[in-house]
Order: sequence, then C-alpha cells, then structure tokens
Amino acid sequence: MKALVCDEPGRLSIVSRPEPVRGEKEVKVRIRHIGICGTDFHIFAGKHPFLEYPRVMGHELSGTVEEAPADSRLKAGDPVYIVPYLSCDTCKACRKGLSNACCNIQVLGVHKDGGMAEYLCVPEQNVVPTGKIPLADAAMIEFLAIGAHGVKRGMITSEDRVLVTGSGPIGMSAIIFAKARGAHVTVMDTREDRLKFAVDQLGADATIFADENAESEAERQTSGEWYDVVIDATGNAVPMQRGFGFLAHGARYVFLSVVRQDITFSDPEFHKREATLIASRNAQPDDFAEVVRQIEAGKVPTRALNTHRGRLEDGVSLFAEWSKPEAGVIKAILEV
Repeated sequence: MKALVCDEPGRLSIVSRPEPVRGEKEVKVRIRHIGICGTDFHIFAGKHPFLEYPRVMGHELSGTVEEAPADSRLKAGDPVYIVPYLSCDTCKACRKGLSNACCNIQVLGVHKDGGMAEYLCVPEQNVVPTGKIPLADAAMIEFLAIGAHGVKRGMITSEDRVLVTGSGPIGMSAIIFAKARGAHVTVMDTREDRLKFAVDQLGADATIFADENAESEAERQTSGEWYDVVIDATGNAVPMQRGFGFLAHGARYVFLSVVRQDITFSDPEFHKREATLIASRNAQPDDFAEVVRQIEAGKVPTRALNTHRGRLEDGVSLFAEWSKPEAGVIKAILEV
C-alpha cells in the first residue's frame, strides 16, 4: 500500500508498505480522507516534543470498513470515522471514564503510525459509523470534537458572554459549539481575515484585534463586565497568560492550548474573581456524537472550513505549500 511518511523534520516521502494485518478485535479500514492538523504541521517542522521519526502522520480520518470481526456491529463497506485516541481501558483515568486523558494514551499519527496510508487497523471501539455525513466531512469530526469538548468543559450556556482567543481551526471549532449553545461569542486574533471568517461563516457576534488596545476594546464591548468564559486556542504562552486579564468575576478559563512553558498569573486578581482554570484535552465519545449531530443539523459550515484538497500521492509537495501562512489554509484534506 502507499503511505506518506515524515522521514525527518522537513522531509516527506511516498513509500510502499505491506498492508496491515487485522488483529482479532480490530477493524481494517480503507482510508479515504485525511484532515491535516496543526499537529501534523508541527511534526513536519520538527516542533513536536513527543515524536520519533520516521512517522506516518494522520489522525483526522474517515474511510470504509475493509474487514471486521465476525461478531462486529460493522460490516465491509460501512462508511466510518476513526477516533484516534487509543486508550488502555485499565488506568485510573480510564476507570473514571476519562479515556481522553488515559495515562497510557497513544494517539494515531503521533505516538504510533497514523492514517496517511491506504489502510489502517484499529480497535473496533475506535471505529464509528458516519451516519448521513459525507466521508470528506467526516474527516473533520476529530478537530471539531476538540472544540466541542472545550465548550463542554467550560459549561457554556446561552447566558454566557464568551471570548475565544485564537481563530485557527481549533478556535473555530470552539466558536461553532459555543454558538450552538446560544452564547454571545467574541473572537480575538491578530489576523483580520480570520476574524472576518469567524463573523461571516461561523456566526461570531463580535471581534477584537489582538493588539495593545485589546483590553480597552474588550472593556468597552462588555461595559466593564468582561467575559464569563474565556477559551484560549492560541497555542502560545504569552496570549495564554494575557487571557487572565479578560476574566469576569466567577469566570471560567479553558485552556484548549497546550505549551511546554510554565504559565503564570496574578493570584490576587485570579482569587478575588473566584475564577476557575480548566484544562481541556482531546475529546470524549459524547463530544464526537455532538459534532455529528451539529453537522447533520447543518450547524457546521463544512464546505467553508475545508479550504484545500489534494491527493495522498501529491502530499510531499502539497504539505510544504500548505504549511505556508500565505496559503490561507483553514482545513486541508488529502484524498486517498
């Protein structure tokens, strides 16, 4: 089978590999579409801290069942998407229902080879029917589920004024699901094109340009009451720390971002607000189900999000092109 391999930072190649052999409790999936994630671009750039090369990337995956166990709920030809978090089911986190935070988690395309290939074998529990969703759209379910999980963690309601900082794909997913809950959503970023997209395509209510005047503009827009929920999706420690200054009294601050640096903040200011700081990692089964419901309900502008497409065999050249900011990629998808 064909596979796209990141041999080392900055170098990709198309190789021929044996087709994987399905284990007893595994499903063999014929991969059809692969969403390209920021994680993939970080791997390509050599910036991922938990990776060994060479690696077959790809964790935003959809396809059709090639083979399944005899007693499976799945059958050959079924359209499916793949949940890329392989949990152990035995650690304390898993026993608490936190498979997304499994102590021994392996993420496809990061800790082990992923789906930038023609076939992939994964545990049956990680293979889910797409329902009425087209396979190309199903390849976007995983990144959308991350935003849905963060919105759930933030306990967002229609009574909340929400600030999403960072309007890349993960920030966009948070906007979509905060709006689905009826919240008033403001988006802050340094890119005017992304802010416009958030309003025109995602239904954001207001925007703030992230310059030195952002705090005064936020104070003006909220009449000095600030935000009930702040969701950071910048992936940068500086704006993550800055976000504490936008919290209302009693607010929740959700970190969708994860960085290697320490994060510091003023304890007196945080304490007097009785604010809550929340980490949000990966997604859980109900988050994936929520994404499916909202796509089927027409609440997710999948066509607008999927800005770029190409073929797996052209991935070597496309990856280098798509990784440039001027390419304007929101979500790129490789077709197999």
